[in-house]
Amino acid sequence: MPNWGGFMKVYFLTTVAALPVLLCPAAAFAQGASEDQAGEFAGATEAQAEEGNGTIIVTATRREESLQEVPVAVTAVSTEALTTSGVEQVRSLNQLVPGFNGGRNQNVMQPSIRGVGSSGTSVGDESNVAVYVDGVYQGDPYSTQIDLVEVSRVEVLRGPQGTVFGRNATGGLVNVVTPDPQFAPRAWVRGSWGRLREDSNNFDIRAYATGGLTDSIAADLAVLYRNQDGYATDLVSGGTVGDTEIASIRSKLLFQPSDDAEFVLTVAYVDTHEETAATAQPFEGNTRGAQFAGAIISDEPWEISNFAFGTPGLSEFTRLDLALKGQIDLGGVMLESTSSYMKTRVHQIADSDATNILLGETNMRVKPDTFTQELRLISDNASPLSWTAGVYYYQLEGEQPLILINRQDTATPVTPITIEPEVKNSSIAAFAEGTYELAPRLSVTLGGRFTTETRKFSQRINGNQLFSDAEEDFDKFTYRVAVQYEASPDLNLYATYGTGFKSGTFNTFSASSVAVEPETIEALEFGIKSDPFPWLRANLATFYYTYDNLQVTARAADNSFVLQNAASAEIYGGELELSAEPTRGLNLRAALAYTHATYDEFESAQVFIPQPGGGNMVASADASGNQLVRTPEFTLTLGGRYTFDAFQGEAFIGGNLFHSSEVYYDYLNIFGQDSYELLSAEIGWISPDDDLTFRVYSKNLTNEAVAQQISPGPLGAYIIYERPREIGASVELRF
Repeated sequence: MPNWGGFMKVYFLTTVAALPVLLCPAAAFAQGASEDQAGEFAGATEAQAEEGNGTIIVTATRREESLQEVPVAVTAVSTEALTTSGVEQVRSLNQLVPGFNGGRNQNVMQPSIRGVGSSGTSVGDESNVAVYVDGVYQGDPYSTQIDLVEVSRVEVLRGPQGTVFGRNATGGLVNVVTPDPQFAPRAWVRGSWGRLREDSNNFDIRAYATGGLTDSIAADLAVLYRNQDGYATDLVSGGTVGDTEIASIRSKLLFQPSDDAEFVLTVAYVDTHEETAATAQPFEGNTRGAQFAGAIISDEPWEISNFAFGTPGLSEFTRLDLALKGQIDLGGVMLESTSSYMKTRVHQIADSDATNILLGETNMRVKPDTFTQELRLISDNASPLSWTAGVYYYQLEGEQPLILINRQDTATPVTPITIEPEVKNSSIAAFAEGTYELAPRLSVTLGGRFTTETRKFSQRINGNQLFSDAEEDFDKFTYRVAVQYEASPDLNLYATYGTGFKSGTFNTFSASSVAVEPETIEALEFGIKSDPFPWLRANLATFYYTYDNLQVTARAADNSFVLQNAASAEIYGGELELSAEPTRGLNLRAALAYTHATYDEFESAQVFIPQPGGGNMVASADASGNQLVRTPEFTLTLGGRYTFDAFQGEAFIGGNLFHSSEVYYDYLNIFGQDSYELLSAEIGWISPDDDLTFRVYSKNLTNEAVAQQISPGPLGAYIIYERPREIGASVELRF
């Protein structure tokens, strides 16, 4: 039975706590701000430090709107907020966005929002938190490794987005928006150097330039090169491991043949070599390697011994992206088209037991190719009815050969296994959503999406074809209903009910041709968006989910990851976001999230029971009532920036504090990360002409040991820590 009592308790407490901020002063609302002022402060709640609460126009509903007026729980993160907090990748947005968790496993980002997320790492196993870049869906799990170079903003939508975005967005979505080329020339270059330890440096250089080539054509170019030394000590050789080298380039070409048409071609390429997997170490000494003489095991963070066989855990990753977006104004209706092609290649090598004992190694390659096409019609806002309608096509073909290698020095050798899966996925969807103004200040939104998906799966093990083109079809209609009331120019109230769907899928590393069942979600949300004072913005959202047939990760007999279904989960909670500029130059922000997320029914969970001699016993147990993985109950973010006149220019000082309660990585809540805090800080100076910025920064200032991932399995449990404290400086030149 749904725990409506628990939800109503949370709703009551969070609403009562927030009402003094959200609704005061009543007199100010009665007098009201002018229409111009209302527009000035109608932007989205921003996790950023900028002057005032200005209007932020975003595309969270696939049309340009002010998110302070849209019935969706959204956080829009600016470039400045990313810099102040030290966030360089999408997965670290949890430091700014309430309810978001950006976990990582095998160099795959595994995001979750409000407890809804997946932990699959296989080709064709898409996350149920959809990731978009400039409106292009990043379906392949390895394609979500996104460095944030010259972005306009990052939008994080919480809750199922089952209509205009739709595909697999049962938890929500992340939309990275980069600027299109401009005709006015502009450029900048930034170089930074950081120190993680005495023998570990981080060099980062990035640049951006844009300008017009002709009266109708403009182009831009964004580049990044990063070289990070290893930050973990190798107890075998005495050196360091964890090196990372990244090079990426993105270029756009804008063509405006007339005032009514615009086309943007994007080409992007990224090449990454990293040894993050080499920094894996036994979690609390839990490894079967401990049973062997000579095992070197440390409980200290960033001390490892897992590649004595001479092949450090590594990941080599390349990706080519092509996208073409077009807009044509048909007179009252805008026609938009988005086409994309993505080619990803990954090579990973990882140790099996996280010690110097040569129990085994996994060697894997991932080769997905994806194509998408979307057509949309978007009405203008000239009538009481505004609407969006479209069709969407997605296709993925990929293979993921995996070799489990026996190192041949254990007492009971394991026969090497070669697994060669191939997948072919296709999806077609039609969607529409409309908002109608029933009366002044009162509107209702109705939206629906019908999706049909076909998944094909072939499997070879040790050269033997087990089956070819096993096929399953999945169909689902999802919808959203929202009611919004503008109580005053500074106060919006909304209620939404929406559904979400993630199709079933095959287990890539399984000998079975039986697909995992689809998962579904139903979500109820109430929200308040307000600007109670010209200097203060306060937004509140409360939610209740029923979540069925969760696709969760298990381990196969060969130690590879597979999926299974949990019967159901119950999720409810609330989020409060505040941003303020109480005085000139001082910008403050805060975000608080409470998430109650438990398995309502999960009687046959695959669990791992630690054994006295090391390693884990694999068992089946009832995990009902336990906390969902990677879902802290409480998170809190506090941040700010103060800018003041100094040395004929402007000086600034800023920081960001993130707190998380305990997080678990298994269904029995045995393997977890204790509550922790991450603190970042910056101080700098901007020249009078705004063409030079010098900045000194620190990430993880208190050197907190925080788990990036904890992965239990038969051979033990390994933990990969986030990077330790980094202190550095950067210089940016603008032209």
